[in-house]
Amino acid sequence: MAIPIPDHFSLFGLEPRFALDADQLSRAYRTVQSHVHPDRYAAAGAAEQRAALQWATLANEAYQVLSSPVRRAAYLCERHGEQVSGDLGRSMTAEFLELQMDWRQALEQMRRDPDPRRLEQLRLEARQHSERELQDLRCRLDVERDFAAAADAVRRLMFIEKFLDELEAAGTPDVSRPAA
Repeated sequence: MAIPIPDHFSLFGLEPRFALDADQLSRAYRTVQSHVHPDRYAAAGAAEQRAALQWATLANEAYQVLSSPVRRAAYLCERHGEQVSGDLGRSMTAEFLELQMDWRQALEQMRRDPDPRRLEQLRLEARQHSERELQDLRCRLDVERDFAAAADAVRRLMFIEKFLDELEAAGTPDVSRPAA
């Protein structure tokens, strides 16, 4: 008989919410890993070793998703029937599309004529926009439970994260940006 696979939140005994305490998540992950780590089952039979490896892999994947705000938000949306990636729901507001075009033009200009001040200004603008989107996500997911609007915010954040990565590649690394 197969054991049902829990969702990422219940695997760690956490409430399915966008707002998570990173330390609590980390402690829960270490607890789960201490129980399912394949090294604990080195002397067990092949089936138990395989099961331990599968559970450890599941725990690693769940931790990676939940420790990233954007991936956590996407996971919550998708659990509630709102697809974030793929062809569905790819519409963006005209305002955000215009912002994307402005940022892309500025990036292309910097590639032709590097300007460290403009690069840092663009990074700051993108990070501020990202922070506003994250605040919006907290409200949409945990308070309003509006998963369709949250999925739109996730798509915007995915673009912003990718754009920040491109900015980093275009100039000196941004040491003030936290690692995901």
